[in-house]
Amino acid sequence: MKFRPCIDLHSGVVKQIVGSTLTDDKQNALRATSVGSPAENFSTDKPAAEFAEMYRRDGLTGGHVIMLGPGNEEAAKSALAAYPNGLQIGGGITADNALEWISHGASHLIVTSFVFHNGQIDFDRLHSLVDRIGKDKLVLDLSCRRKPGDADGEYFVVTDRWQTYTDVAVNPSTLQMLGSYCCEFLVHGVENEGKRCGILEDLVVLLGKYSPVPVTYAGGVRGMEDLERVKELGGGKVDLTIGSALDCFGGDISYDDVVAWHKRENP
Repeated sequence: MKFRPCIDLHSGVVKQIVGSTLTDDKQNALRATSVGSPAENFSTDKPAAEFAEMYRRDGLTGGHVIMLGPGNEEAAKSALAAYPNGLQIGGGITADNALEWISHGASHLIVTSFVFHNGQIDFDRLHSLVDRIGKDKLVLDLSCRRKPGDADGEYFVVTDRWQTYTDVAVNPSTLQMLGSYCCEFLVHGVENEGKRCGILEDLVVLLGKYSPVPVTYAGGVRGMEDLERVKELGGGKVDLTIGSALDCFGGDISYDDVVAWHKRENP
């Protein structure tokens, strides 16, 4: 099991945002329905490239840069340039711009909305991406939520800043099928993302048991004990991203302690 670092960008700035407060207006601008802006846990003037350089220094691989809405391209490119082939990139990736992001130094491309289109899996678009970059460069983002009022139901893939439900359930058959088109999954447990309220344990179990490809879970981590909990529940097969709970993002968990844990697990 690995720790996977992250850089989340909003309007060109590194931020940590409560996932369930994101929406997407008609101009694709990030906002919250109630107050006109997403609920932020953390924001910094520290450039994205500095975080990328830190991850490079510490030998952390498989981390991701996520562009939340417009205005993030230059910051994302600077991060990729600081750690060439060391970071994945997601947010607005399509078949048309895929090769451009690879040329900027992305190790892999993370895709959601382009493939999960109009509530369904758009296999034409999926095939076009695989043809363009190969499955070994494609990470499918299966970030998901339960439907309102269905506390024990299945998780469904969500798009458009995690507000639009698709008809695609995250279950064993979907994982097996989609795993034939990509090299990894990235899964944010949206309801717990950015809240430091604990991981979605049943989702971690599902991913560890049924994902045919490497998978990274993110959402709800609140302490070092969650690293061990994910390791246990996921059978060592589910990697973990920690965002707002880390001290480098304004939280309480020591980034250095997490890196030390990662290095003990991956000598």
